[in-house]
This record gives sequence, structure tokens and C-alpha cells, in this order.
Amino acid sequence: MVCALYPVKSRKKVYEQLKSLGIKTYLPLRRELRQWSDRKKWVEVPVISSYIFVNITPSQYRDVFNAHGVVAYVSHKGKAVPIPDHEIEAMRRTVENKLAFSVESDTLRKGEKVTITSGPLKGIEGEVEEIQGRKKLYLRISHIGYMLVLNLEDVVRKEEG
Repeated sequence: MVCALYPVKSRKKVYEQLKSLGIKTYLPLRRELRQWSDRKKWVEVPVISSYIFVNITPSQYRDVFNAHGVVAYVSHKGKAVPIPDHEIEAMRRTVENKLAFSVESDTLRKGEKVTITSGPLKGIEGEVEEIQGRKKLYLRISHIGYMLVLNLEDVVRKEEG
């Protein structure tokens, strides 16, 4: 079961602690150019700043709290909410292939269903909405209220049915 965690400390430190505990962990990172008063520097930052994803077995459910800085699971009615594997895979492929994307809060209306037909995200499904004359694909990361937003040109097709 893949779940999202809320860490309060550095996500990179919590990520390393979880890995050392034998827990399968995913912390999507991207490079960002940061401006200081005297210089600019490229740094790796989490794609979604408040979350770390873990793939756990039922017996590991409480083990994640052995990592200093983990606050809670993203939960509903007191139980961790599983994140579908295909959503984690879509995020992983987006990040690994260094595709341009933004992360937005999931407050958008549903658009038409699409499937990417070519390129590194071939087979990934999402929702399309026309924004400022450009098509964008919204890859919903359910239960945490975020979407990866990819700019697309001619790589999507409408699903029939």
C-alpha cells in the first residue's frame, strides 16, 4: 500500500531515516534555481513540499513513526489513505524524464479524459483543460489535493466511451 506522510523535519532527512528502516520510500525531487542576495544556486527541492510517499506492508504501518520528524499519514477517518500505484508511477515518470510541470492544488474542475499516446509518458491517463490557449494534462495525485500539470501539444487523444 502506498501512502503519503506529513513530515515536520527536513524531508530529505526523514527520507534517509525511512530507507534505513527498510521502508520503501519515494521523495520526488526537482532542480530549482534559487536566488540569494549575493548569488544564484541550483538546489534539489521536493516536488510536493509537505509529503513523502511510502510503500508499506500492514506490519510496517507503525514503523514509519520510528523516523524522527514523521507527524502522520494522510488519512481519512483515522486510517491512512492509499495512493493508487498508477498515480505514483505517473509522478515518477514525469520527474525522472525531466518534463516541464507545475504543482497545483486540486481545485480545478474535471475536464475530458485523455491518454498520452507518445513519448516517455505513453499510456498515462489524465484530464485536459484549455488554459490560456494551451492544452495541459492534469495528473491527479488523489487524496492529498495536488496535481502535476504538464504542458502538452499533440501527444494526447480523447478516450472513446
